[in-house]
Amino acid sequence: MIRFLTVAVLAAVLPAAWAQDPSSAGRTVFENRCSGCHGADGNGGELGPPIAIRVPNLTDEHIAGVVRNGLPTRGMPANEVSATDMPQLLAFLRKLVPRETGFRPYSLKAALANGKTLEGTVVNEALEDLQMRGADGRIHLLRHAPGGKYREVTSDVNWPFYNGGLSGNRYTTLSQVTKLNVKKLAPKWVFTMPGAFGLQGTPVVVDGVMYVTNANECYALDAGSGRVIWHFKRARTRGLIGNAAGGNNRGVAVAGDRAYMVTDNAHLLALNRWTGEIDWETEMADSRQNYNATSAPLVVNDLVVVGTAGGEEGVRGFLSAYAVSTGKRAWQFWTVPAAGEPGSETWQGNGIAHGGASTWFTGSYDPDTDTIFWQAGNPGPDYNGAERKGDNLYSDSILALDAKTGKLKWYYQTTPHDLWDWDTTETVVLLNTNWQGQPRKLLVQGNRNGFFYVFDRTDGKLLLAKKFINEMTWATGIDAKGRPQFVAGQEPSTAGTRVCPSQDGATNWYSPSFSPATGLFYMQTNEKCSVYSLRPVEWKAGQPFLGGAEKTDAGTKPHRILRAIDLQTGAVKWELPQKGEANSWGGTIATSTGLVFFGDESGAFAAADAVTGKLLWSFQTSQNWKASPMAYQFDGKQYFAVAASGNVIAFGLVE
Repeated sequence: MIRFLTVAVLAAVLPAAWAQDPSSAGRTVFENRCSGCHGADGNGGELGPPIAIRVPNLTDEHIAGVVRNGLPTRGMPANEVSATDMPQLLAFLRKLVPRETGFRPYSLKAALANGKTLEGTVVNEALEDLQMRGADGRIHLLRHAPGGKYREVTSDVNWPFYNGGLSGNRYTTLSQVTKLNVKKLAPKWVFTMPGAFGLQGTPVVVDGVMYVTNANECYALDAGSGRVIWHFKRARTRGLIGNAAGGNNRGVAVAGDRAYMVTDNAHLLALNRWTGEIDWETEMADSRQNYNATSAPLVVNDLVVVGTAGGEEGVRGFLSAYAVSTGKRAWQFWTVPAAGEPGSETWQGNGIAHGGASTWFTGSYDPDTDTIFWQAGNPGPDYNGAERKGDNLYSDSILALDAKTGKLKWYYQTTPHDLWDWDTTETVVLLNTNWQGQPRKLLVQGNRNGFFYVFDRTDGKLLLAKKFINEMTWATGIDAKGRPQFVAGQEPSTAGTRVCPSQDGATNWYSPSFSPATGLFYMQTNEKCSVYSLRPVEWKAGQPFLGGAEKTDAGTKPHRILRAIDLQTGAVKWELPQKGEANSWGGTIATSTGLVFFGDESGAFAAADAVTGKLLWSFQTSQNWKASPMAYQFDGKQYFAVAASGNVIAFGLVE
């Protein structure tokens, strides 16, 4: 039988049970084999972490497996515990009581350097800083000042959404870090998220508080010191498949007094951003039907707009908007039309029932036209198109939707009848700039299929489509009607078909950026090919829906290249090749001071000259990038922050 006990129940019943059985056989086993690392009470020791707080959330089977097999990568050896001793050890472990740990809040009336006073509860503090929850419920960040007083600090420039603003462009006008002083950039603080690795989120900063996430958890940090203010966490959902099952989560959106995030099982949460408590929760889709969620929402006026994942698992994709105050769904746009609806004629066969086209990545918003631009994923099954002949709308499409109603204004499909898993989920960047000498409202995207696109976003007119990689085998170009000119024989086959770019794409969801000062679009790109194999498949809940397999082509050396593309012509102006196998997923941010920051393939956080591509600075983190950088200003000082594996690192100038 699987048993779960809460910490509160354990704390209530354990003292009496322990007193009645002080010399239990399980205690002897524990003391002989485990206490040297974890302490006699299971609350941690020099060589091992506390386990008393973890036991209630684990099954007997899981605990027994860890004891017998160990955790070699974490330094825990295997233990030979007999079938007789194991039940006794488990019974003792169930009696462990977590010790109260951590900071104990206290009341404070703080005298401020400006002559005012601030009263509230101190929720965390260190030698140089403290965080106070005031009577207004808000968090106030304080620093020590002369005379026993305090100075209140906050962020001067915020970063409230995944890409900073609503346009999708990671471009900062902060000007303290320049080409002349970038070599003085160094880590100012590091926050290590317990138990996390491969973080994919972008830190969000509002009113001095930074919000960082992992699957089903969110930390609020002092953006100037990295100190924890509060932590929200719920257990991971059992039985999931897809990206969310691996712990992916890309962050929050902050508006008003709430931070909005998705859970692994496709729920949308509104957290009170001062306390971490749940204001409301909405189920977006049924995770038992293979839905999950991974990416940061976008707040548009009084709506939270967010999509779900599951394209590789045969869901039916959709995008929805929810009221910011209640979580009630305001509208829903299905990216796979129902039978008889416009677009359904592009699905010939039974594939429309599980067509994919999920909306798993964050889109952009144009207030000038009140239009939401969102990207749809690949059709399913990924590699087998036998039961979905036709273009398969609206998979692999850029969608222009009315923000108030969700009605479709226009669309553009980048890869009709996709057989290579080339989601169009790459960031769409909205620019108000000159196009061939005239002011124009543009939408720009570097696509996974290897083409760089420029549109007039008011009507969807395609202005430019140009290849940006060296080797492309699936198409020769884009014709006058905006359709790819396909190359025959590039479909997946039972023997395997070599196709370029690879499944990872010529680029992917990692963030690009555009500098109006240089007129260049910066993105990390891949020279990489795949071999695609074809297999029959039937959809089943709880199982992938691929219709084949993919592997990196062993005959082609992969390359990761930072490229700068001329917006007006699509020409590559400069390239910065990187060493490695093109397996990293770090993005870019451009600055008004002529720099481009990016995650280098080697694991370094680096900066290049935005005009020439010359490498100017780097800091080695020795991690495989899964996230893109951002920028903010706190207490008058500029920072760049990025998630590196399980760490969030904030960089600033060394004085």
